Amino acid sequence: MPALVRRALAREGFAGVLGYTLREALWLVDEGVSDDVVVAYPTVDRHALRRLTSSPSAAAAVTLMVDEVAQLDVVDSVRSSKAVPVRVALDVDAGLQAPGGVHVGPKRSPLRTAEATLALARAVVDRPGFVLVGVMTYEGQVAGVPDRVPGQAPRMAVVRRIKQASLAQLRERRAAVAAGIAELADLSFFNAGGSGSISESAADPSVTEVTAGSGLLVPGLFDHYRSFTPRPAAYVGLPVTRRPGPGVATVHGGGYTASGPAGPDRQVLPWAPPGLELTALEAAGEVQTPLVGPGADLLRIGELVWFRHAKSGELFEHTDVAHLLVGDRVTETVLTYRGAGQAFG
Repeated sequence: MPALVRRALAREGFAGVLGYTLREALWLVDEGVSDDVVVAYPTVDRHALRRLTSSPSAAAAVTLMVDEVAQLDVVDSVRSSKAVPVRVALDVDAGLQAPGGVHVGPKRSPLRTAEATLALARAVVDRPGFVLVGVMTYEGQVAGVPDRVPGQAPRMAVVRRIKQASLAQLRERRAAVAAGIAELADLSFFNAGGSGSISESAADPSVTEVTAGSGLLVPGLFDHYRSFTPRPAAYVGLPVTRRPGPGVATVHGGGYTASGPAGPDRQVLPWAPPGLELTALEAAGEVQTPLVGPGADLLRIGELVWFRHAKSGELFEHTDVAHLLVGDRVTETVLTYRGAGQAFG
C-alpha cells in the first residue's frame, strides 16, 4: 500500500523501495512515493520500458534487475535513442551450492559464481545506454524459511544447518563479487536479505542495504523464527454468516491462500477470538470458510472473526482499503493498490 510505504520511508534508516514490476515502479515515482525504486525482477514489459527510456526523470529514479544479456537486448529493442541511460543491477544467485551440484534456495538467477557475475558486469559497463549501479543477493533459503516451528525439532535442526552453511558460503561469494565489480563500477548499493534474515545479512561487510518488506506487517509465515519475535500488524475481519451445527461457525469468504508450495502454512490463520481453526476438508474457501473449535459456539451471526494472512502483500490484493489503527481507534483509512485502480501483474 502506498500509504504504508510512505510511512516506512519517513522513518530513520529506511530508504528506497524494492518493487515487483516496472509499471509499479513508474507509478510509485509518478505518485511521488519514492524517487528510488529498484525493480526486483527482470522485466520484458515493452510498453513500460518505452516509458522508462523516454523519461530522464523516471530513468534516474528506477533501477532494472538483470541476470543475462538478453534482458539488455529487450531494453534496446524498444528505444530509439540511448541518450537516456538505464540504471541496472545484477541479480546474483544466493542459494547454497552443496556438493554434487545440489542447489538449495530460490531458482532466481543463472549468476551462481563470481566469474559469471563479473562477465555480465563487464557486458553492462561496456554497453552504451546502461549504467551498473547495484547488486542484489536474495538468500531465500535463509530469509524465507522458519527455523523454530513447534513439533518439528529434527527438521528445524537441518534447516538451521542449511542456513549457517548458506551464510558462510555467501559471505565469501559476496566478497568476491564486490571486489571484482569495484574495479569496473562504483556501485550505489549491494542489496541482500529479506525479513527473515535482516540481522544476518546486515552483518555481512559486503552488504550496504537489506530488504525488509513482509516483516513490517509480520504475516503468519514469520511466526517461527529464532532471529526475531513477531508482532503481527495486519488482519482481515470476516463476518459470521452461518452456524451449520454445534461447534461450527462459517464466515463469508476467506480463500486468501498465499503463493508458494501448497500446504497448511499458506492458509489464512484464524486469530481472534481464540479457540478457532480451519477444517481439514474445506480449509479456507473462496466464498465461505467453516471454523471449528471451542470458540465456534460463542460466535453469533454478524460478528467478525479476525484472520492473519500467510504473507503480507497478497492480502491487500483482495481489498480496496485498509484501516489503520492505534490501539482500538481507527486513525486513517488508506487505499490499497487495488483501491487506487492499479493491478501490477
